[in-house]
Amino acid sequence: MAAKKIVKARSGRPRGRPRPEDVADIEDKLLSVALKEFQEQGYGAASVTNIVKTAGMSKTTLYSRYPSKEHLFRAILKRQIERYSPWASLTIGNGPLNLEQGLKAYANRTLKLSLQNDELAVNHLIYSEIHRFPELGLAAAERTESGIDRIAEYIRICADAENIPCKDPDAIAEVFIHLLRGWYINVMLSHRKVSDAQMEKWVERVVRTMMLAREDW
Repeated sequence: MAAKKIVKARSGRPRGRPRPEDVADIEDKLLSVALKEFQEQGYGAASVTNIVKTAGMSKTTLYSRYPSKEHLFRAILKRQIERYSPWASLTIGNGPLNLEQGLKAYANRTLKLSLQNDELAVNHLIYSEIHRFPELGLAAAERTESGIDRIAEYIRICADAENIPCKDPDAIAEVFIHLLRGWYINVMLSHRKVSDAQMEKWVERVVRTMMLAREDW
């Protein structure tokens, strides 16, 4: 009698390309686990082995997405920016705010969120280990450049809409972003508690000072 072949029933979804929503879930879990590892262990001591073990995936899966720890950290920074979406504060309804209103809204939203929870922890990590790991500085600079590019484009839009020419939007955007960054770093490194009212007062003062010189932009 011919031996009967026993076919085991397969459970779950057939193998193949993962669905977009599954990929998004994998990415979100991986970056969340990696963020916690970086926060608890620091950048230098963070273990890829611990990250993949906690995330329940293989190193092959991780490295197929992020070839190095630096790429993984940059992805965390990018996700943070996308989640708090500071660019949304530049518009209202279907159109942009005027230049002064938009700069104030952007500054207040960005600074407030940067002083909270994961954002603050990541920035502390960058400044505490940047002397040993220059790639952290490059990641932070990349994030800053992204802000400068967005603000420069917003200045161009407002210049056209308000019919007030701007000779060098990139330079003005750079000044603005670095003003925010300087204030933030001072607060962060001094471990000062700053109220929303104090922050908004500073933003009001700095944006108003910039706007008084607008004809020279």
